[in-house]
Amino acid sequence: MEDTGRRLSGPHGHSAIRTPRREIRPRSRHLLAAALAAASLIVLPPGSATPSPSPDWLSPSSLAVTADGRTLYVGCATAASVAFFQTGSRSVSQSVSVPGAPLGLVLSPDQQTLYVAAAAPQSVLVLIDTRRAEITARIPVGHTAMSPVLSPDGRTLYLCHRFNDEIAFVDLPTQSISRRVQVPREPVSAALTPDGRLLFVANHLPAGPADADVVAASLSVIDTALGRVIRDLRLPNGSGLVRDVRVSPDGRHVVVVHQISRFHLPTTQVERGWINTSAATLVDVASLQPVNSFLLDNIDAGAANPWALAWSADGRSLAITHAGTHELSVLDVPSLLARLHSLPPAPDPSRNPDPARASRSAADVPNDLSFLVGLRQRLRLDPAHQGARALVLHGSRAWIANYFADSLTTLDLARPSAPPETIPLAQSPPPDPVRLGEQLFNDATLCFQGWQSCTSCHSSDARVDGFNWDLLNDGIGNPKNSKSLLLSHATPPAMALGVRADAYVAVRAGIRFSFFLTHPPQVAEAIDAYLKSLQPVPSPALLDGQLSPAAQRGRAVFLNPDVGCAHCHRGPYYTDLQFHDVGTAGPRDLPATRFDTPTLIEIWRTAPYLHDGRSASLKDMLTLHNPGDRHGVTSHLTPDQIDDLVEFLRSL
Repeated sequence: MEDTGRRLSGPHGHSAIRTPRREIRPRSRHLLAAALAAASLIVLPPGSATPSPSPDWLSPSSLAVTADGRTLYVGCATAASVAFFQTGSRSVSQSVSVPGAPLGLVLSPDQQTLYVAAAAPQSVLVLIDTRRAEITARIPVGHTAMSPVLSPDGRTLYLCHRFNDEIAFVDLPTQSISRRVQVPREPVSAALTPDGRLLFVANHLPAGPADADVVAASLSVIDTALGRVIRDLRLPNGSGLVRDVRVSPDGRHVVVVHQISRFHLPTTQVERGWINTSAATLVDVASLQPVNSFLLDNIDAGAANPWALAWSADGRSLAITHAGTHELSVLDVPSLLARLHSLPPAPDPSRNPDPARASRSAADVPNDLSFLVGLRQRLRLDPAHQGARALVLHGSRAWIANYFADSLTTLDLARPSAPPETIPLAQSPPPDPVRLGEQLFNDATLCFQGWQSCTSCHSSDARVDGFNWDLLNDGIGNPKNSKSLLLSHATPPAMALGVRADAYVAVRAGIRFSFFLTHPPQVAEAIDAYLKSLQPVPSPALLDGQLSPAAQRGRAVFLNPDVGCAHCHRGPYYTDLQFHDVGTAGPRDLPATRFDTPTLIEIWRTAPYLHDGRSASLKDMLTLHNPGDRHGVTSHLTPDQIDDLVEFLRSL
């Protein structure tokens, strides 16, 4: 059968032959050389501590624009400030400091109040008077507040509490939280229908075990009048690292951007989306059913790490930033809808297939790398200004925040051939090794054809994606759950079976075998510096930074020698750095497989658990998946003692 070269090859029988590693491409070589040259201005003495990120960097990460388009509010994450950018003069007129990283901005209907989600373990919703550039109120909210959404009447603000796994309803007249609604896992974005009736919530990661046939994140639908989730729409199998969700201006459709990980395939190659693809899912609001999911990549060019969405005011265009490849996609929505609705649910055997199309039915679309041909413009942004994340549209003009460059890029979507304009927000210093390492960790141009970055399996903060991956470093056919990279350099060896002596070796092997390109050693050295700089995030289970009474009781259970948790999980990192046969080898593992003892620091956010992700929760790990009391003698514990032990672990 002739290969048309149009359909994603991974799930359709492409040969699982390892492809040769390429040398770095000329364009990537040029960009990398410039970045490394800048970083070389800072020299660390041997054995010195890795420097902390400089407060001089802004890291623009959220945007809001006034109705007249004259002022753009820019939330700067590492500077913990909001800049007032005047679009006419292309300059910052003033800046307001806020008590946390501003991970979401929204304007009041009268444009006189800017609501800022200042994210922290104890976040604050900040109200800024836009005329005076002064803070008028601070409302305590939850852990890592993000993506504020205002009700049509301006009385209720909906807020994602990422690490509380909840949506807060903030009553603005009383400046208090009136309701909390639980959602599956790590809500990072929310969008409201124009009538204020339905709130759509993007859950960043899958919730549940990783060894299931179907593993995917979901889109939660909250009825705001009832104050509860009325539906969880599971995205296609392999969907995760969900970033943004937006409702169309007419309220008829919702779009969410995410990644589709082909986790059921061995990572033998990267071409044609074999490992990771970038996608968007369209949902019909009336039926609360997905219309379909379509890929944002091209057959020979990945569009890694889709981040932000924006609809044009007339609903005819949809723009998407690609943070990994430093691009902007602009979709023709009427044509997209027409093409999606033209496909039957299943192939019609009575009709001859259209040779110009790979998709013969709606079921083919999520695997079709050519589906958007003729439906979207893929615009390359200035590669020197990396980290295209936040996005707003005003008229035909797009504004994009470049996280790593401390700059804004603007372009007129009505004139796509015109070069983008990039405006620095400040005179930022050159990146030190930590900042450069974070940039490289998020940079998909290091990968052959831009299919993925380090963040494609570890999220943008080097933690987890919730999937099992069949890497080739320990054989084939035995997938392992993605591990957080926090403290990875301090807790050797690396990988569940310890097949890498330490994280230094693992970083270099990861670059070689995940990017399918070779790079100079400075790339790995910078990524080492970034990973070593990571600090644990305080747990949402803590009370004012301290163990709760339940966690204190759980600590006593943990330290009880008859239970034995502290025998292997000891020391400052809660690991003895040794291998143990804990009886959890599965049917795909060797019977006597011994596993590296993982750190328990920040275990509250690294579900699912065990090497194959079979345990959806810590409680499951201690009870359902503890054969013969091999990793802690827990079978004799009462249900209350188990709950207390779980609460202690959740507090680490």
